[in-house]
Amino acid sequence: MEKWAKLQKSYASLSLREQVLILLTGLVAIIFITFNLVINGNIAGISLFEKQINQNTLSINSMKSNIRVMQEGLRKNPNSALNQQIVQYETKLEKVDKELLKLTSDLINPIQMRYALIELLKVQKGVSLVSFQLLGAQPLLSSVKTKFSQEPSAKQGQPKVIAKAGKSSSGGGIEQTSLNLYRHGIKIKLTGNYFQLRDYLTQLENLSWKFFWQEFNYNLQEYPVSELEIEMYSLSTKREFIGV
Repeated sequence: MEKWAKLQKSYASLSLREQVLILLTGLVAIIFITFNLVINGNIAGISLFEKQINQNTLSINSMKSNIRVMQEGLRKNPNSALNQQIVQYETKLEKVDKELLKLTSDLINPIQMRYALIELLKVQKGVSLVSFQLLGAQPLLSSVKTKFSQEPSAKQGQPKVIAKAGKSSSGGGIEQTSLNLYRHGIKIKLTGNYFQLRDYLTQLENLSWKFFWQEFNYNLQEYPVSELEIEMYSLSTKREFIGV
């Protein structure tokens, strides 16, 4: 109380101008303290809210980006990759079918062989059939997976198509396991003059079935009679030579 009384006495002894300055100074101090306590606290809260707003904005942008990716995925056909693979496999299958068709075009089944032999034994006028021999079926593929080439070795002789025009199947390697190919050999001996035997060979070339010759021997016996011996073979997936 004494201190407060001294302060009042000191304040009363001051001039009016000094008393006003002290009052203004006190008022400014009160305002400054109030600003620091109230407004600075609000500013700190506002700054915290701004940080939260920025974080929420980033989170919203990330969600929007994910939504765009999902929408883009929904617009795409989920089976497009699978459909593309199917198209590729179908293309490969078509290629294999063409190669298989090319290979099987050289084959003669047992039923067709009956008609092929009928045409084969129709000799030209002046040509005599001396002998006709079947050489039996020879498998070209083993039961173990192997590579097959339709071109025999040089020792055996180069096969030549003596049937209707058309290329023989290529010598490319073909791997097989269960399917086998059989070679059916035929040996024919004929007599006649040169031109008659030539016409018979022309007849063979015009057949609708494909045969391959292995040996070809032409001998002049007694002019003008000649002897022609042909060893040929056909290809089939059946061991039987002639069907019912």
